[in-house]
Amino acid sequence: MTAPKKPYLPDQSLNHPLDYSDHPSDKQEEACGVFGVYAPERQVAKLTYFGLYALQHRGQESAGIATLDGEIIHLHKDMGLVSQVFKEETLDQLTGKLAVGHTRYSTTGSSHRANAQPAVLKTRLGNLALAHNGNLVNTLELRQILEKRGCDFNTSTDSEMIAVAIAQEVDQGKDWLEAAISSFQLCSGAYSLVIGTPQGIMGVRDPHGIRPLVIGILDGDPLRYVLASETCGLDIIGAEYLREVEPGELVWITEEGLASFHWAAQPQRKLCIFEMIYFARPDSWMHDETLYSYRVRLGHQLAKESCVKADLVMGVPDSGIPAAIGFSEVSGIPYGEGLIKNRYVGRTFIQPTQKMRESGIKMKLNPLKDVLNGKRVIMVDDSIVRGTTSSKIVKALRDAGAKEVHMRISSPPVTHPCFYGIDTDNQSQLIAATKSVEEICQQIGVDSLAYLSWKGMLDVTGEDPNNFCSACFTGDYPIKIPDTVKRSKLILEEAKV
Repeated sequence: MTAPKKPYLPDQSLNHPLDYSDHPSDKQEEACGVFGVYAPERQVAKLTYFGLYALQHRGQESAGIATLDGEIIHLHKDMGLVSQVFKEETLDQLTGKLAVGHTRYSTTGSSHRANAQPAVLKTRLGNLALAHNGNLVNTLELRQILEKRGCDFNTSTDSEMIAVAIAQEVDQGKDWLEAAISSFQLCSGAYSLVIGTPQGIMGVRDPHGIRPLVIGILDGDPLRYVLASETCGLDIIGAEYLREVEPGELVWITEEGLASFHWAAQPQRKLCIFEMIYFARPDSWMHDETLYSYRVRLGHQLAKESCVKADLVMGVPDSGIPAAIGFSEVSGIPYGEGLIKNRYVGRTFIQPTQKMRESGIKMKLNPLKDVLNGKRVIMVDDSIVRGTTSSKIVKALRDAGAKEVHMRISSPPVTHPCFYGIDTDNQSQLIAATKSVEEICQQIGVDSLAYLSWKGMLDVTGEDPNNFCSACFTGDYPIKIPDTVKRSKLILEEAKV
Protein backbone atom coordinates (compact mmCIF):
# COMPACT_ATOMS: atom_id res chain seq x y z
CA MET A 1 0.00 0.00 0.00
CA THR A 2 1.38 3.44 -0.94
CA ALA A 3 1.51 6.17 1.66
CA PRO A 4 -1.15 8.89 1.29
CA LYS A 5 0.05 11.98 -0.51
CA LYS A 6 0.91 14.81 1.87
CA PRO A 7 0.07 18.44 1.15
CA TYR A 8 2.95 20.69 0.19
CA LEU A 9 3.79 23.21 2.91
CA PRO A 10 5.16 26.65 2.02
CA ASP A 11 8.77 27.68 2.45
CA GLN A 12 9.04 30.10 5.38
CA SER A 13 12.57 31.25 4.61
CA LEU A 14 12.07 33.76 1.79
CA ASN A 15 13.78 37.08 2.41
CA HIS A 16 11.23 39.84 2.11
CA PRO A 17 12.16 42.54 -0.41
CA LEU A 18 12.14 46.13 0.71
CA ASP A 19 10.66 49.08 -1.12
CA TYR A 20 13.53 51.46 -1.78
CA SER A 21 11.30 54.53 -1.96
CA ASP A 22 11.31 57.08 0.86
CA HIS A 23 8.11 58.77 -0.25
CA PRO A 24 4.65 57.47 -1.20
CA SER A 25 3.78 56.87 -4.80
CA ASP A 26 1.90 59.62 -6.60
CA LYS A 27 -0.37 56.97 -8.12
CA GLN A 28 -3.37 55.15 -6.79
CA GLU A 29 -2.35 51.56 -6.04
CA GLU A 30 -4.35 48.60 -7.23
CA ALA A 31 -5.52 46.11 -4.65
CA CYS A 32 -4.68 42.82 -6.36
CA GLY A 33 -5.00 40.41 -9.24
CA VAL A 34 -6.79 37.06 -9.20
CA PHE A 35 -6.34 34.02 -11.42
CA GLY A 36 -7.82 30.57 -11.60
CA VAL A 37 -7.54 27.57 -13.91
CA TYR A 38 -9.47 24.32 -14.21
CA ALA A 39 -7.42 22.03 -16.46
CA PRO A 40 -7.11 18.35 -15.56
CA GLU A 41 -3.84 16.76 -16.77
CA ARG A 42 -2.17 20.14 -17.18
CA GLN A 43 0.45 21.79 -14.93
CA VAL A 44 -2.07 24.14 -13.35
CA ALA A 45 0.43 25.71 -10.93
CA LYS A 46 2.79 26.68 -13.75
CA LEU A 47 -0.09 28.11 -15.78
CA THR A 48 -1.14 30.12 -12.73
CA TYR A 49 2.40 31.35 -12.15
CA PHE A 50 2.54 32.86 -15.62
CA GLY A 51 -0.98 34.24 -15.26
CA LEU A 52 0.05 36.02 -12.07
CA TYR A 53 3.24 37.17 -13.76
CA ALA A 54 1.10 38.98 -16.34
CA LEU A 55 -1.02 40.48 -13.54
CA GLN A 56 1.97 41.61 -11.45
CA HIS A 57 1.11 45.29 -12.06
CA ARG A 58 -2.02 44.85 -9.94
CA GLY A 59 -0.06 44.13 -6.77
CA GLN A 60 3.59 43.72 -5.83
CA GLU A 61 3.36 42.99 -2.12
CA SER A 62 2.68 39.25 -1.94
CA ALA A 63 1.75 36.32 -4.15
CA GLY A 64 0.27 32.88 -3.65
CA ILE A 65 -1.01 29.77 -5.42
CA ALA A 66 -3.25 27.00 -4.05
CA THR A 67 -3.92 23.82 -6.02
CA LEU A 68 -6.52 21.17 -5.27
CA ASP A 69 -5.93 17.53 -5.99
CA GLY A 70 -9.16 15.93 -4.83
CA GLU A 71 -9.26 16.27 -1.05
CA ILE A 72 -5.60 17.34 -0.91
CA ILE A 73 -4.73 21.03 -1.06
CA HIS A 74 -1.27 22.39 -1.78
CA LEU A 75 -0.42 25.99 -0.89
CA HIS A 76 2.52 28.31 -1.28
CA LYS A 77 2.36 32.05 -0.61
CA ASP A 78 4.74 34.69 0.69
CA MET A 79 5.70 38.34 0.54
CA GLY A 80 7.38 39.60 -2.63
CA LEU A 81 6.99 39.59 -6.39
CA VAL A 82 5.70 36.52 -8.23
CA SER A 83 9.20 35.77 -9.54
CA GLN A 84 10.62 35.97 -6.00
CA VAL A 85 7.96 33.87 -4.26
CA PHE A 86 8.01 30.88 -6.64
CA LYS A 87 10.76 28.58 -7.90
CA GLU A 88 10.55 25.73 -10.39
CA GLU A 89 10.76 23.10 -7.68
CA THR A 90 8.03 24.85 -5.69
CA LEU A 91 5.63 24.79 -8.65
CA ASP A 92 6.40 21.11 -9.30
CA GLN A 93 4.99 20.28 -5.86
CA LEU A 94 1.75 22.22 -6.42
CA THR A 95 -0.18 19.47 -8.19
CA GLY A 96 -3.87 19.13 -8.93
CA LYS A 97 -6.54 19.63 -11.56
CA LEU A 98 -7.32 23.23 -10.59
CA ALA A 99 -5.47 26.20 -9.14
CA VAL A 100 -6.26 29.57 -7.56
CA GLY A 101 -3.70 32.38 -7.63
CA HIS A 102 -3.38 35.86 -6.20
CA THR A 103 -1.02 38.81 -6.28
CA ARG A 104 -1.68 41.45 -3.65
CA TYR A 105 -1.41 45.08 -2.72
CA SER A 106 -2.99 45.50 0.69
CA THR A 107 -6.01 47.70 1.36
CA THR A 108 -8.08 46.02 4.07
CA GLY A 109 -5.67 44.07 6.29
CA SER A 110 -2.09 44.91 7.12
CA SER A 111 1.02 44.14 5.08
CA HIS A 112 1.95 40.83 6.75
CA ARG A 113 2.55 37.36 5.37
CA ALA A 114 -0.46 36.00 7.26
CA ASN A 115 -2.70 38.18 5.10
CA ALA A 116 -1.28 36.92 1.80
CA GLN A 117 -3.78 35.06 -0.35
CA PRO A 118 -5.33 32.69 -1.36
CA ALA A 119 -7.22 32.28 1.91
CA VAL A 120 -7.52 28.57 2.65
CA LEU A 121 -10.08 26.91 4.96
CA LYS A 122 -11.21 23.37 5.73
CA THR A 123 -14.94 22.62 5.47
CA ARG A 124 -17.37 19.71 5.70
CA LEU A 125 -17.06 19.25 1.92
CA GLY A 126 -13.29 19.59 1.78
CA ASN A 127 -10.83 22.44 1.41
CA LEU A 128 -11.67 25.90 0.10
CA ALA A 129 -9.20 28.36 -1.49
CA LEU A 130 -10.31 31.94 -2.16
CA ALA A 131 -8.64 34.87 -3.97
CA HIS A 132 -10.24 38.32 -3.78
CA ASN A 133 -9.84 41.56 -5.70
CA GLY A 134 -11.76 44.48 -4.21
CA ASN A 135 -12.82 45.70 -0.80
CA LEU A 136 -15.91 45.15 1.33
CA VAL A 137 -17.43 48.19 3.03
CA ASN A 138 -19.42 46.27 5.67
CA THR A 139 -16.55 44.33 7.25
CA LEU A 140 -17.44 45.37 10.83
CA GLU A 141 -21.03 44.22 10.43
CA LEU A 142 -20.00 41.01 8.63
CA ARG A 143 -17.43 40.11 11.27
CA GLN A 144 -20.01 40.61 14.04
CA ILE A 145 -22.49 38.35 12.23
CA LEU A 146 -19.88 35.62 11.79
CA GLU A 147 -18.59 35.88 15.35
CA LYS A 148 -22.13 35.44 16.65
CA ARG A 149 -22.23 32.23 14.60
CA GLY A 150 -19.10 31.05 16.40
CA CYS A 151 -16.62 31.68 13.58
CA ASP A 152 -12.92 32.32 14.23
CA PHE A 153 -10.45 34.40 12.20
CA ASN A 154 -6.72 34.08 11.61
CA THR A 155 -6.15 37.33 9.70
CA SER A 156 -7.42 40.91 9.50
CA THR A 157 -8.63 40.72 5.88
CA ASP A 158 -12.13 41.04 4.47
CA SER A 159 -11.13 38.27 2.05
CA GLU A 160 -10.90 35.78 4.91
CA MET A 161 -14.34 36.91 6.11
CA ILE A 162 -15.86 35.94 2.75
CA ALA A 163 -14.12 32.55 2.90
CA VAL A 164 -15.25 32.01 6.51
CA ALA A 165 -18.83 32.91 5.59
CA ILE A 166 -18.85 30.31 2.78
CA ALA A 167 -17.24 27.65 5.00
CA GLN A 168 -19.79 28.31 7.74
CA GLU A 169 -22.69 27.90 5.31
CA VAL A 170 -21.17 24.65 3.99
CA ASP A 171 -20.79 23.32 7.53
CA GLN A 172 -24.47 24.07 8.13
CA GLY A 173 -25.37 21.59 5.39
CA LYS A 174 -25.44 23.57 2.14
CA ASP A 175 -23.61 22.57 -1.03
CA TRP A 176 -20.90 24.77 -2.53
CA LEU A 177 -23.20 26.83 -4.74
CA GLU A 178 -25.86 27.39 -2.10
CA ALA A 179 -23.23 28.31 0.49
CA ALA A 180 -21.47 30.76 -1.81
CA ILE A 181 -24.64 32.55 -2.93
CA SER A 182 -25.94 32.77 0.66
CA SER A 183 -22.63 34.29 1.74
CA PHE A 184 -22.61 36.90 -1.01
CA GLN A 185 -25.95 38.20 0.26
CA LEU A 186 -24.07 39.22 3.44
CA CYS A 187 -21.36 41.14 1.56
CA SER A 188 -21.47 44.78 0.53
CA GLY A 189 -18.72 46.37 -1.54
CA ALA A 190 -16.47 45.41 -4.42
CA TYR A 191 -15.39 41.83 -4.97
CA SER A 192 -14.20 39.78 -7.89
CA LEU A 193 -13.48 36.29 -6.58
CA VAL A 194 -11.87 33.07 -7.73
CA ILE A 195 -12.81 30.18 -5.42
CA GLY A 196 -11.37 26.67 -5.63
CA THR A 197 -13.08 23.59 -4.16
CA PRO A 198 -12.57 19.83 -4.58
CA GLN A 199 -15.54 19.81 -6.95
CA GLY A 200 -14.59 22.75 -9.16
CA ILE A 201 -13.78 26.42 -9.39
CA MET A 202 -15.99 29.52 -9.16
CA GLY A 203 -15.64 33.00 -10.62
CA VAL A 204 -17.79 35.72 -9.04
CA ARG A 205 -18.39 39.46 -9.40
CA ASP A 206 -20.33 41.73 -7.09
CA PRO A 207 -23.66 43.16 -8.37
CA HIS A 208 -21.92 46.34 -9.60
CA GLY A 209 -18.94 44.62 -11.26
CA ILE A 210 -16.59 47.28 -9.90
CA ARG A 211 -13.50 45.11 -10.37
CA PRO A 212 -12.97 43.16 -13.61
CA LEU A 213 -12.97 39.38 -14.13
CA VAL A 214 -12.83 37.52 -17.45
CA ILE A 215 -13.22 33.94 -18.68
CA GLY A 216 -10.97 32.15 -21.15
CA ILE A 217 -10.85 28.68 -22.67
CA LEU A 218 -7.60 26.69 -22.78
CA ASP A 219 -6.54 24.54 -25.74
CA GLY A 220 -9.98 25.03 -27.28
CA ASP A 221 -11.20 22.41 -24.79
CA PRO A 222 -14.70 23.07 -23.33
CA LEU A 223 -13.59 21.34 -20.12
CA ARG A 224 -10.55 23.57 -19.53
CA TYR A 225 -11.23 27.14 -18.42
CA VAL A 226 -9.29 30.08 -17.07
CA LEU A 227 -10.40 33.02 -14.91
CA ALA A 228 -8.33 36.20 -14.69
CA SER A 229 -8.62 39.81 -13.61
CA GLU A 230 -7.59 40.91 -17.12
CA THR A 231 -7.26 39.41 -20.58
CA CYS A 232 -3.47 39.81 -20.47
CA GLY A 233 -3.55 36.94 -17.94
CA LEU A 234 -5.16 34.76 -20.62
CA ASP A 235 -2.85 35.83 -23.43
CA ILE A 236 0.34 34.78 -21.66
CA ILE A 237 -0.75 31.13 -21.43
CA GLY A 238 -2.41 31.00 -24.85
CA ALA A 239 -5.99 30.90 -23.56
CA GLU A 240 -8.75 32.27 -25.79
CA TYR A 241 -10.90 35.08 -24.36
CA LEU A 242 -14.59 34.10 -24.14
CA ARG A 243 -16.27 36.91 -22.21
CA GLU A 244 -16.30 38.79 -18.93
CA VAL A 245 -18.02 37.49 -15.83
CA GLU A 246 -21.12 39.68 -15.59
CA PRO A 247 -21.92 41.81 -12.53
CA GLY A 248 -23.86 39.66 -10.07
CA GLU A 249 -22.88 36.44 -11.86
CA LEU A 250 -21.30 33.25 -10.56
CA VAL A 251 -19.68 30.87 -13.05
CA TRP A 252 -19.19 27.32 -11.81
CA ILE A 253 -16.55 25.26 -13.63
CA THR A 254 -16.49 21.49 -13.01
CA GLU A 255 -15.83 18.27 -14.93
CA GLU A 256 -19.21 18.87 -16.60
CA GLY A 257 -18.12 22.22 -18.05
CA LEU A 258 -19.14 25.80 -17.29
CA ALA A 259 -22.48 26.77 -15.73
CA SER A 260 -23.71 30.30 -15.04
CA PHE A 261 -25.85 31.58 -12.15
CA HIS A 262 -27.10 35.17 -11.85
CA TRP A 263 -27.44 35.40 -8.10
CA ALA A 264 -28.01 39.17 -7.68
CA ALA A 265 -31.59 40.32 -8.25
CA GLN A 266 -30.76 43.83 -9.56
CA PRO A 267 -27.21 44.02 -10.87
CA GLN A 268 -26.07 47.52 -11.85
CA ARG A 269 -22.87 47.76 -13.87
CA LYS A 270 -20.34 50.19 -12.34
CA LEU A 271 -16.87 49.24 -13.57
CA CYS A 272 -14.16 51.39 -11.95
CA ILE A 273 -13.23 53.97 -14.60
CA PHE A 274 -9.65 54.00 -13.28
CA GLU A 275 -9.29 50.42 -14.49
CA MET A 276 -9.57 51.89 -17.99
CA ILE A 277 -7.50 55.01 -17.35
CA TYR A 278 -4.57 53.51 -15.48
CA PHE A 279 -4.83 50.24 -13.53
CA ALA A 280 -5.31 47.57 -16.18
CA ARG A 281 -2.52 46.84 -18.64
CA PRO A 282 -2.83 48.70 -21.96
CA ASP A 283 -2.87 45.39 -23.87
CA SER A 284 -5.87 44.09 -21.90
CA TRP A 285 -9.26 44.15 -23.63
CA MET A 286 -12.39 45.85 -22.32
CA HIS A 287 -15.47 46.77 -24.36
CA ASP A 288 -14.14 45.09 -27.51
CA GLU A 289 -10.85 46.99 -27.71
CA THR A 290 -7.51 47.26 -25.97
CA LEU A 291 -7.22 49.86 -23.24
CA TYR A 292 -4.36 51.37 -25.23
CA SER A 293 -6.93 52.52 -27.80
CA TYR A 294 -9.12 54.11 -25.13
CA ARG A 295 -6.15 55.89 -23.59
CA VAL A 296 -5.10 57.29 -26.96
CA ARG A 297 -8.62 58.71 -27.32
CA LEU A 298 -8.28 60.29 -23.88
CA GLY A 299 -5.27 62.11 -25.31
CA HIS A 300 -7.29 63.19 -28.35
CA GLN A 301 -9.96 64.69 -26.11
CA LEU A 302 -7.38 66.29 -23.82
CA ALA A 303 -5.77 68.07 -26.78
CA LYS A 304 -9.18 69.33 -27.93
CA GLU A 305 -9.89 70.72 -24.47
CA SER A 306 -6.54 72.18 -23.41
CA CYS A 307 -3.91 72.50 -26.12
CA VAL A 308 -1.03 74.97 -25.67
CA LYS A 309 1.85 76.09 -27.91
CA ALA A 310 4.82 73.79 -27.44
CA ASP A 311 7.68 72.04 -29.24
CA LEU A 312 7.32 68.54 -27.79
CA VAL A 313 4.65 66.27 -26.31
CA MET A 314 5.91 63.55 -23.95
CA GLY A 315 4.27 61.04 -21.65
CA VAL A 316 5.28 60.07 -18.14
CA PRO A 317 6.31 56.41 -18.52
CA ASP A 318 4.57 54.14 -18.80
CA SER A 319 0.95 54.99 -18.10
CA GLY A 320 1.00 58.49 -19.58
CA ILE A 321 2.40 57.47 -22.97
CA PRO A 322 -0.79 56.41 -24.86
CA ALA A 323 -2.58 59.66 -23.94
CA ALA A 324 0.53 61.65 -24.93
CA ILE A 325 0.54 59.96 -28.34
CA GLY A 326 -3.14 60.83 -28.75
CA PHE A 327 -2.49 64.44 -27.68
CA SER A 328 0.26 64.69 -30.29
CA GLU A 329 -1.95 63.26 -33.05
CA VAL A 330 -4.68 65.86 -32.55
CA SER A 331 -2.48 68.87 -31.67
CA GLY A 332 0.09 68.28 -34.42
CA ILE A 333 2.89 68.86 -31.91
CA PRO A 334 5.64 66.21 -32.31
CA TYR A 335 5.70 63.35 -29.81
CA GLY A 336 9.00 62.34 -28.26
CA GLU A 337 10.45 60.54 -25.27
CA GLY A 338 11.75 62.92 -22.62
CA LEU A 339 12.09 60.42 -19.78
CA ILE A 340 13.55 56.92 -19.75
CA LYS A 341 12.17 54.53 -17.17
CA ASN A 342 14.31 51.98 -15.35
CA ARG A 343 11.93 49.03 -15.48
CA TYR A 344 14.06 46.93 -13.17
CA VAL A 345 13.57 49.25 -10.21
CA GLY A 346 10.62 48.57 -7.96
CA ARG A 347 11.46 46.54 -4.91
CA THR A 348 15.04 45.77 -4.04
CA PHE A 349 16.97 43.96 -1.36
CA ILE A 350 19.52 46.76 -1.16
CA GLN A 351 18.79 50.16 0.32
CA PRO A 352 20.24 53.11 -1.68
CA THR A 353 22.57 55.62 -0.08
CA GLN A 354 21.16 58.86 1.28
CA LYS A 355 22.74 60.76 -1.60
CA MET A 356 20.93 58.49 -4.05
CA ARG A 357 17.68 59.09 -2.17
CA GLU A 358 18.18 62.82 -2.50
CA SER A 359 18.43 62.43 -6.27
CA GLY A 360 14.74 61.55 -6.02
CA ILE A 361 12.99 60.55 -9.21
CA LYS A 362 16.16 59.48 -11.06
CA MET A 363 16.01 56.08 -9.40
CA LYS A 364 13.04 55.38 -11.70
CA LEU A 365 13.05 58.06 -14.40
CA ASN A 366 15.99 59.74 -16.10
CA PRO A 367 15.51 62.77 -18.43
CA LEU A 368 17.00 62.98 -21.93
CA LYS A 369 18.85 66.30 -21.83
CA ASP A 370 19.50 66.57 -25.56
CA VAL A 371 15.80 66.02 -26.30
CA LEU A 372 14.54 68.49 -23.68
CA ASN A 373 17.10 71.28 -23.79
CA GLY A 374 15.55 74.59 -24.88
CA LYS A 375 12.15 73.01 -25.59
CA ARG A 376 8.65 73.99 -24.58
CA VAL A 377 7.36 70.66 -23.28
CA ILE A 378 3.85 69.29 -22.74
CA MET A 379 4.08 66.51 -20.16
CA VAL A 380 1.06 64.16 -20.17
CA ASP A 381 0.22 61.91 -17.23
CA ASP A 382 -2.87 59.91 -16.30
CA SER A 383 -3.46 61.44 -12.84
CA ILE A 384 -2.13 63.47 -9.95
CA VAL A 385 -2.98 62.08 -6.52
CA ARG A 386 -0.66 63.76 -4.03
CA GLY A 387 1.60 65.82 -6.27
CA THR A 388 4.85 64.56 -4.74
CA THR A 389 6.16 62.68 -7.77
CA SER A 390 4.88 65.23 -10.26
CA SER A 391 6.91 68.05 -8.70
CA LYS A 392 10.07 65.90 -8.79
CA ILE A 393 9.55 65.09 -12.46
CA VAL A 394 8.99 68.74 -13.34
CA LYS A 395 12.19 69.74 -11.54
CA ALA A 396 14.11 67.01 -13.40
CA LEU A 397 12.81 68.30 -16.75
CA ARG A 398 13.80 71.87 -15.92
CA ASP A 399 17.23 70.74 -14.73
CA ALA A 400 17.58 68.98 -18.10
CA GLY A 401 17.05 72.31 -19.87
CA ALA A 402 13.31 72.41 -20.64
CA LYS A 403 12.37 76.05 -21.30
CA GLU A 404 8.68 75.57 -20.39
CA VAL A 405 6.82 72.65 -18.81
CA HIS A 406 3.05 72.36 -19.32
CA MET A 407 1.28 69.49 -17.59
CA ARG A 408 -1.83 67.82 -18.99
CA ILE A 409 -3.73 65.12 -17.10
CA SER A 410 -5.87 62.57 -18.97
CA SER A 411 -8.42 62.30 -16.14
CA PRO A 412 -10.30 64.77 -13.91
CA PRO A 413 -8.93 65.88 -10.50
CA VAL A 414 -8.98 63.08 -7.90
CA THR A 415 -10.95 64.63 -5.03
CA HIS A 416 -12.37 61.67 -3.09
CA PRO A 417 -10.88 58.44 -1.67
CA CYS A 418 -11.78 55.01 -2.99
CA PHE A 419 -13.37 52.43 -0.67
CA TYR A 420 -13.70 49.66 -3.25
CA GLY A 421 -10.23 48.15 -3.35
CA ILE A 422 -7.87 50.98 -4.28
CA ASP A 423 -5.29 52.28 -1.83
CA THR A 424 -5.95 56.02 -1.88
CA ASP A 425 -5.27 58.62 0.76
CA ASN A 426 -7.93 60.18 2.91
CA GLN A 427 -9.48 63.22 1.30
CA SER A 428 -7.24 65.62 3.24
CA GLN A 429 -4.15 64.13 1.53
CA LEU A 430 -5.55 64.36 -2.01
CA ILE A 431 -4.02 67.50 -3.52
CA ALA A 432 -7.04 68.28 -5.73
CA ALA A 433 -9.39 68.06 -2.75
CA THR A 434 -7.58 70.82 -0.88
CA LYS A 435 -6.14 73.04 -3.65
CA SER A 436 -7.38 74.77 -6.80
CA VAL A 437 -5.91 73.92 -10.20
CA GLU A 438 -3.89 77.15 -10.06
CA GLU A 439 -2.55 76.29 -6.59
CA ILE A 440 -1.58 72.78 -7.77
CA CYS A 441 0.10 74.35 -10.79
CA GLN A 442 2.23 76.53 -8.53
CA GLN A 443 3.02 73.70 -6.10
CA ILE A 444 4.33 71.28 -8.72
CA GLY A 445 6.14 74.07 -10.58
CA VAL A 446 4.64 73.95 -14.07
CA ASP A 447 3.89 76.82 -16.44
CA SER A 448 0.34 75.59 -16.93
CA LEU A 449 -1.83 72.71 -15.78
CA ALA A 450 -5.10 71.30 -17.16
CA TYR A 451 -7.15 68.20 -16.44
CA LEU A 452 -9.45 66.30 -18.77
CA SER A 453 -13.12 67.03 -18.12
CA TRP A 454 -15.29 64.41 -16.43
CA LYS A 455 -17.67 64.44 -19.39
CA GLY A 456 -14.82 64.07 -21.88
CA MET A 457 -13.40 61.10 -19.98
CA LEU A 458 -16.74 59.27 -20.08
CA ASP A 459 -17.73 60.30 -23.60
CA VAL A 460 -14.68 58.68 -25.19
CA THR A 461 -15.46 55.30 -23.59
CA GLY A 462 -18.15 54.91 -26.27
CA GLU A 463 -20.28 53.24 -23.58
CA ASP A 464 -23.18 54.33 -21.38
CA PRO A 465 -21.52 56.69 -18.85
CA ASN A 466 -23.81 55.30 -16.14
CA ASN A 467 -21.97 51.97 -16.42
CA PHE A 468 -18.88 53.33 -14.64
CA CYS A 469 -17.94 54.20 -11.08
CA SER A 470 -16.18 57.57 -11.05
CA ALA A 471 -16.61 58.29 -7.34
CA CYS A 472 -12.95 59.31 -6.90
CA PHE A 473 -13.74 62.32 -9.13
CA THR A 474 -17.28 63.11 -7.98
CA GLY A 475 -17.86 61.63 -4.52
CA ASP A 476 -20.93 59.82 -5.90
CA TYR A 477 -20.40 56.33 -4.44
CA PRO A 478 -22.60 53.62 -6.03
CA ILE A 479 -22.43 51.55 -2.82
CA LYS A 480 -23.12 53.48 0.38
CA ILE A 481 -20.03 53.92 2.57
CA PRO A 482 -20.71 53.56 6.32
CA ASP A 483 -19.40 56.37 8.52
CA THR A 484 -17.37 53.81 10.48
CA VAL A 485 -15.46 52.92 7.30
CA LYS A 486 -14.75 56.58 6.52
CA ARG A 487 -13.47 57.17 10.06
CA SER A 488 -11.32 54.03 9.93
CA LYS A 489 -9.64 55.24 6.75
CA LEU A 490 -8.89 58.60 8.36
CA ILE A 491 -7.38 56.91 11.42
CA LEU A 492 -5.19 54.69 9.23
CA GLU A 493 -3.91 57.65 7.22
CA GLU A 494 -3.14 59.63 10.38
CA ALA A 495 -1.21 56.62 11.68
CA LYS A 496 0.86 56.54 8.47
CA VAL A 497 1.73 60.21 8.88
